[in-house]
Amino acid sequence: MLTEITNFLPCATPDAWLQEALVHQDILLIDHANCEKKAAATAMNLMYRHTNKPDLLKKMSQLAREELLHFQQVVEIMQARGIEYVRLSPSRYAAGLRELIAKEERQQLIDTFIVGAFIEARSCERFAKLAPLLDGELQKFYRSLLKSEARHFEDYLALAREYSDKDIGPKLEQIAAEESRLVSEPDTEFRFHSGPPSEEFSFDSYLVR
Repeated sequence: MLTEITNFLPCATPDAWLQEALVHQDILLIDHANCEKKAAATAMNLMYRHTNKPDLLKKMSQLAREELLHFQQVVEIMQARGIEYVRLSPSRYAAGLRELIAKEERQQLIDTFIVGAFIEARSCERFAKLAPLLDGELQKFYRSLLKSEARHFEDYLALAREYSDKDIGPKLEQIAAEESRLVSEPDTEFRFHSGPPSEEFSFDSYLVR
């Protein structure tokens, strides 16, 4: 699945981001927890809004359970390491991708699936790149997430194709171009899905004031 994911993504995670992640593992874990929580919330919201779609309900219920379990596991690791779960300002990554989601209800659902596929694929790619660089506990944990995150990517992409009445290729290309920009261009904040640090980057920008 990693080969399929790297082929799906428009670019690789920059080495500068990986170096920043190693320096600021506390922020990495805090924002990772936030990502797992948001992913579960997205799945639950889809379940509430689309009760007439059995495949969606099945896949999203499993995804929500797994994401909440991952959230719990990240929080437990943070607690064991004495990392306070402080508030962080939102990442530009997810917000940037969601700006491309259509307003019309049917297309909005398809676009939400496609954005979800990119987020899950990028998460999986970063887990795989980070794992060999981390200590034994985090290395084992991040490698344990690869299988479920890869399946989440597959499920979102499959749902987009199932419920769309037209070729999703053009939308995939549009969102891929924006995903590449968000991952590649310098970022003023370090987050789990951020780009490499810019010259204006500072630790003070991490925290919500």
